Amino acid sequence: MKIVVSASGKDLDAPIDPRFGRCANFIVVDTENMNFEAFENESLVLGSGAGIQSAEFVASKGAKLVITGNCGPKAMMAFSGAGIEVIVGQTGTVRSAIENYQKGKLKSTSEPNVADHYGISAEPPIGRDESFGPAGGPGMGGGMGRGMGRGMGRGMGRGMGRTSVPGLPPSNQPGPTPLPKGQELTSLKDQADQLRKQLEAIEDRIKKLDKK
Repeated sequence: MKIVVSASGKDLDAPIDPRFGRCANFIVVDTENMNFEAFENESLVLGSGAGIQSAEFVASKGAKLVITGNCGPKAMMAFSGAGIEVIVGQTGTVRSAIENYQKGKLKSTSEPNVADHYGISAEPPIGRDESFGPAGGPGMGGGMGRGMGRGMGRGMGRGMGRTSVPGLPPSNQPGPTPLPKGQELTSLKDQADQLRKQLEAIEDRIKKLDKK
């Protein structure tokens, strides 16, 4: 079975990136032998449609399950149409998430846990040095292993195209629907909590690497 995990790095010990559509990398894991491939997320710099484009990429890799921190309604709708299960609210490393799934500790959901365009400006990509462009504000640069704050953006400008995958809706969807105040507050608190946990995981990984 192939599982795709949104990740900040490019190996099984990388922290889970709390964003799906705008995560830094996708790690595709074969659970039969734990072989994996890491792919940079080219949808990260898109002003809109990142969730659906990322969902198309996941489907093209033959994945049956996605593990991530947060997933918006458009990406969730795309996954539902393609028959791909989604597990949200996860932190820690890619490896631990896979192991927890194999132990039956994780449950999939059909409900998004963030609004459209989550992560477009509030959270710079980790380990990347691009700008988000006009819709997302300037990139913060640097990141893991390269020092912070070098950015203000080279910009990628590559996109992922508009490849068609059976069962997935088109990318040209209408803009985001505002959340009620209480739901938005809860979502923001959840995002802040995810970031704190992700930072702890990154710092723990740094300490482990320093000891080697």
